[in-house]
Amino acid sequence: MAFEEAVLRSIRVASWCAVSLVTLAAAGSMHPSVRSVYRAIWPSATYDTTPPKVPTLADPALLVFSKTNGFRHFEAIEAGGEAFRGIARSRGWSMFHTENGAVFDEDILARFRVVVWHNASGAPLDESQRQAFRNWLEAGGGFVGIHAALDNSHASWDWYLGEVVGAVFLGHPLDHQSALIRVERTDHPSTTGLPESWVHFDEWYSFDRSVRDDLGVEILASVDESTYDPRLKFLLVDQDLSMGDHPAIWTRSVGAGRAFLSALGHVGEAYRDPSYRSVLEGAIEWAGKLDSAVTESAIDATTPEP
Repeated sequence: MAFEEAVLRSIRVASWCAVSLVTLAAAGSMHPSVRSVYRAIWPSATYDTTPPKVPTLADPALLVFSKTNGFRHFEAIEAGGEAFRGIARSRGWSMFHTENGAVFDEDILARFRVVVWHNASGAPLDESQRQAFRNWLEAGGGFVGIHAALDNSHASWDWYLGEVVGAVFLGHPLDHQSALIRVERTDHPSTTGLPESWVHFDEWYSFDRSVRDDLGVEILASVDESTYDPRLKFLLVDQDLSMGDHPAIWTRSVGAGRAFLSALGHVGEAYRDPSYRSVLEGAIEWAGKLDSAVTESAIDATTPEP
């Protein structure tokens, strides 16, 4: 087949897929996975203006946020929500889970030690909510960003992408694969007790650069690219996403605050992996500057999923 013909066929296939998605959306009959792809291509610009009713929470309190104006990781959000609730109960931490971006209000955020962006995507906050979150984090808050919190759907927010994540998402192989995670620090709360390496099944993000040499950054774990195929193959696309030095989990100082970033967490199975659950538990502990003390009056409150 001539190259020009192949290009035209790829365009026709892509156009047909786009028309099909729009038709399904109009009919209201989208399967959740198809709806996720639709939102990845055509993000929503929906912003919340009325904050959720936050119950009385004992200190320390954890805010889990999973609003998706972009691609929605349905399975991961559900499985991860269960994991975070289990972690909070076992440690005696209060927890509030919401998809309402108006929770990013300075008075409300002051009630929380840690904010987790659990696969939040698609620029979920308006300008005032972004500023409230920035003020809270730079003043000493603790942030944990999981998987989609690191993708390019947040590219419109320069501060977040540059000062919190520190790298630009390039893509990932279409298939989910097992790969070897190498632990680079074993004395961090998120990696204590882990083996020097473990095999993990997930979707592997690649970025435009390694953040290893950035000021205020510590690499906790990296992925061994020799243990999976880092190529993106789709239609005529065959892109090598190898980074060489490929951090997967790292921390960053943001003003007086702490940010913990993990590219892992696309599939629900990830949150049932004891090693990764241990990482998440330690991430919250580190970000919030929490010790192992149990708060007896902790409350687990979760807003209904939309």
